[in-house]
Amino acid sequence: MMSGFRIGQGFDAHRFGEGRRLVLGGVDIPCDQGLVGHSDADVLTHAVMDAVLGALCEGDIGIHFPSEDGRYKDARSLELASQVALLMRSKGHEVVQIDATVIAQKPRLQDYIKDMRKNLAECFGSGAENISIKATTTDRMGFIGREEGIAAMAVALLKND
Repeated sequence: MMSGFRIGQGFDAHRFGEGRRLVLGGVDIPCDQGLVGHSDADVLTHAVMDAVLGALCEGDIGIHFPSEDGRYKDARSLELASQVALLMRSKGHEVVQIDATVIAQKPRLQDYIKDMRKNLAECFGSGAENISIKATTTDRMGFIGREEGIAAMAVALLKND
């Protein structure tokens, strides 16, 4: 059994595509395009999941939920994150804090961050005060600045409960 504090980091990026909905932190966000992926392509939740898995030394979401596995086609990422949370608890850990940043030129996300924090807190059995989510742009640089996609990064600090 692991003891003490554990830290992990995660990153994800997906491109925009027509006919998809935009989901970030489990929140449906109005946008003319959504993100393309095997699941709902929720880059924020994916980055958080990878951060938690990293803290547990359990690999990444591709190992646990491979895109080749049809069971995860169009899956809700929050449901997958709940499975990561179960693994975390089974190893005797709980979230101390999660800090995440969504990198998107569009859409503006400020009005949705409170709900994203609430969703992720519920998923990982933590208070929303322990979940930080920020949004930034790339000042029109790179694929994000050209509005081709969205990326997210996260850090998770866990401790034995």
